[in-house]
Amino acid sequence: MIPRTFHFVFGLKPQTEPFHLMYYLCLASCLAVERPDAVVMHYDNEPWGPWWDRIRPALELRKAQRCELVEAFQYPDAEVARYRYAHAADFVRLQALIEEGGVYADIDTLFVRPLADTLWQRSTCVLGEERSPDPAQPSYCNAWIAAPAGDPYCRAWLSGMRDRFDGSWSGHSTLLPYQLGQRMPGALHVEPEDTFYAFDWRPERIDDLFLRDRPLPASARSLHLWNHLWWSPERRDFSRFHAGRLTPEYVAFAATTYARLARPFLPADVTPDLALWRRQQWAAFAQECRHPLRAAREAWNRAW
Repeated sequence: MIPRTFHFVFGLKPQTEPFHLMYYLCLASCLAVERPDAVVMHYDNEPWGPWWDRIRPALELRKAQRCELVEAFQYPDAEVARYRYAHAADFVRLQALIEEGGVYADIDTLFVRPLADTLWQRSTCVLGEERSPDPAQPSYCNAWIAAPAGDPYCRAWLSGMRDRFDGSWSGHSTLLPYQLGQRMPGALHVEPEDTFYAFDWRPERIDDLFLRDRPLPASARSLHLWNHLWWSPERRDFSRFHAGRLTPEYVAFAATTYARLARPFLPADVTPDLALWRRQQWAAFAQECRHPLRAAREAWNRAW
């Protein structure tokens, strides 16, 4: 049996900005949809800000275990080194599941439908398949993991990560779990892509989440949002959408997949302003118009 405890990891780097609305909606949707026995936040630097103040009383806070291997690692790629905290979180999540069991989810998740009872009754680790950049090499994403306490597959994964970790983005976190699954038949249940990753990481699918309204597959239980690919307004290779545009007004009024699905989890005492939403729309449009050639080039690159 898998305990009805949800684990999240956040704040493994200094928190210089307030806790974002998207993170609040992740936790609020988890509480509302799954009705868990507990929601545990593993952190090093506690978040802050109005959205954190709203959700904090519903959480159990725990200091995350340090990962000395990642802290001391010499990254060959300075760009990847910026995400050292994310690699540390890869270790923290498995340690938490081995010790207590439950479900781990990345904090850029939106919960949309309750998990099936049959999943909670499983005695093995559960992962979801994600779209792989290499069709010849399936990929099991570690953004959502469920397991009973002391799970042998999770133990083998954590042990293998210590040997496999090379500073790359996915070798230890998505490719290794697939390889382990091949070596440990019966130790792992894999959900199809639509269950947790119905909208994959490709630019057109990220835009289907945040810029267009698309139907949700009937089998989808939660959505991974891939926020590291679009969060910064300076990063435009995946989408022109960014964190600054994800406001209460966007969630309340935008005709997009994410806004429609996240809307029920806005607090009842938050009253988004339609006039402000119109101004936000015009500001986004004006920003794009200032760079028409760049926008056209980016659209061309995404198309090809």
